[in-house]
Amino acid sequence: MNERFENFFSEIYQDRWPGLWQALKLPVKHEMRRSLFFTEGLSEFYKMDPASIIVARSLNIQKDNFVLDMCAAPGGKSLILAEDLNQTGQLISNEISKDRRDRLMRVFQDYISKDQRQNIYVKGLDGNQYGLQMPDTFDRVLCDVPCSGERHLIENHSEFKAWTEKRSRNLAIRQYSLLSSAWLACKPGGRIVYSTCSISPLENDEIIKKLKKRREVEILREVDVVKNSFIELTECGYQILPDTCNFGPMYFAVMLKV
Repeated sequence: MNERFENFFSEIYQDRWPGLWQALKLPVKHEMRRSLFFTEGLSEFYKMDPASIIVARSLNIQKDNFVLDMCAAPGGKSLILAEDLNQTGQLISNEISKDRRDRLMRVFQDYISKDQRQNIYVKGLDGNQYGLQMPDTFDRVLCDVPCSGERHLIENHSEFKAWTEKRSRNLAIRQYSLLSSAWLACKPGGRIVYSTCSISPLENDEIIKKLKKRREVEILREVDVVKNSFIELTECGYQILPDTCNFGPMYFAVMLKV
């Protein structure tokens, strides 16, 4: 056990921490989702954490929406966004890393026929560029940012050993920058979903509180897809923790740009 890690999270989660720590070490309970685009020659089932499905659905995509998935790899959430658009509107699935972007493109090729993905565009920009280059453009923006991902982190001994609170704070700087770009890129009245697979408030509620202080945004607290007993309210969003359902962890906040 990394003592810094233990002290940091036990202070946050108090009596809940021992059970949460044990749950984080268990394999994720995945779901095999059948692709709505499935036809002969395509892959039929995609393995996903159910918590990721809930996040994608919380974007509440409507017909003909212009949608941005800012940090889209490995691609499961983008597949759901594409299903919800149902060949209407446009989806930009962005991924700055070439290796991860190549994987994202393979997911689309494996699960959606060429004719059915005419409205899907895979891009490789830094997410910060969308706010600068395409302000007030998108009806929906999913901002699923790089994060500490503690459930994966503890599987990597060297990375886990190197964990510090400062590392989480440094990630939070990048996360806030991406969320600010998402806000700029979204149309007034459009919906933004911010999400991480972190259990650290530094990367979750604190990012939303910072945005709320600096930008005109309305935090949505009544979202249809969150009516599940295992989804917990936080100060600004929602959290799914593996000690209740073995999904996640996943944090997300749903916002309207005012």
